[in-house]
Amino acid sequence: MNYLQAVQEIKELFPDFETELNETKSPNSYSVIRTFTERIKNMIRQNDSNLLFKSLQKIDKMYLHGDTLLKNAIENTFIYSLDNFTTFCSKEYRQMIFSHISSDLKNSYSRQIYNHGI
Repeated sequence: MNYLQAVQEIKELFPDFETELNETKSPNSYSVIRTFTERIKNMIRQNDSNLLFKSLQKIDKMYLHGDTLLKNAIENTFIYSLDNFTTFCSKEYRQMIFSHISSDLKNSYSRQIYNHGI
């Protein structure tokens, strides 16, 4: 899956996503994931669990089936930001969020958190 296919996946949840993405000068894997990550961050802040969990399933699917650029964008944008998004969540809500993330993404998260500076 490349970034264009990822946009189609995201549009299933957010029909206006492509319009928002068109505001970016040159759409690519990183701009797609950055824009989607902002949406996820807002869902976390607004406690929009239903749409959040569907979005986490989409990002898992994109990570599993994505090309190298898409996977790198997910690791370097979404995973990198995840700790910031969940810092001020209750412990229960944070655990619920992480319970909806695939083991592959959790492993990537752990590598970033525990290998920092090594």
